[in-house]
Amino acid sequence: MRRFKIFALVSCIGLLFLSACNSSSENTTIKLGEVTRSLFYTPQYVAIEKGFFEEEGLDVELQTTWGGDKTMTALLSDGIDVALVGSETSIYVYAQDSKDFAVNFAQLTQTDGTFLVAKEEHPDFTWEDLKDSNFLGQRKGGMPQMVGEYVLKQHEIDPHNDLSLHQNIEFANIPGAFLSGDYEYVQLFEPTASVFEKEGNGHVIASFGEESGHVPYTVFMAKQSYIQDNKENIEKFTKAIYKAQQWVDETDSTEIAETIAKYFEDIDIDILTSSIERYKSQGSFATDPILDEEEWNNLTTIMQEAGELPEGEISYDELVNTEIAEDVINK
Repeated sequence: MRRFKIFALVSCIGLLFLSACNSSSENTTIKLGEVTRSLFYTPQYVAIEKGFFEEEGLDVELQTTWGGDKTMTALLSDGIDVALVGSETSIYVYAQDSKDFAVNFAQLTQTDGTFLVAKEEHPDFTWEDLKDSNFLGQRKGGMPQMVGEYVLKQHEIDPHNDLSLHQNIEFANIPGAFLSGDYEYVQLFEPTASVFEKEGNGHVIASFGEESGHVPYTVFMAKQSYIQDNKENIEKFTKAIYKAQQWVDETDSTEIAETIAKYFEDIDIDILTSSIERYKSQGSFATDPILDEEEWNNLTTIMQEAGELPEGEISYDELVNTEIAEDVINK
């Protein structure tokens, strides 16, 4: 009887020890909302598929929130913890005197991700060709459209007077509208641009990313309060993203495509590969998560040119946190 009691006691202690171990090893869940599903966000999917988040003790629940407004609404209402969205959205929220505004803490992409696609071949293309054309643009106030207008102005083209600019089509419907309409040019992301080329429905003739330079195009952000209350988890999150950025930078585009193919089941692997290579070759994927002030100033210049920069001071020091990313890189 005594032997049984000792055995039972040892068994209970063992179970308690295992329970404690399991409890301490439980991962922290972070709800992540991406503004759209895009090959442009390749390092994010790599961080998930290569287990970089898990290595940091995080379970990242990814959801696509479809649009900047919906993404920010989800973030501010605590529907998500972290948002992957254009950094201009943090400026719009800040300008509304939000008490708990969104802070950019890790940059994912550092150029515009759209390409100029024409229905007809243009072997000797110049930007002057766009004058008097029928151009299908992106949503007013969004980064693709603002960058598009900025690039046109750099080439001395007034986007609202020198061509017929259309901005009334929802983002998801732009490719179909271009195919069925009488538009001559359109701004498209990859892999849609490459699919159009492969199917003979369009020709990539220029890159808005190459033309506009470095901007904090897509950034991870969270509410001020969330970062303050969860600084360790935000640092772990940033560390996983940095691992993914370095892996993408050092890895062949074919292997990258194979790693993230499950996120783009309807796209052939050769298209994924060539699209990733196109983004890599123009430096679209940031190789570290730091959003520097020069990039930020380029963003505000582009917004100013588009007439979308809110009045008042737009503080880099308040809206951007580089300390976390710097700590991650320097460890």
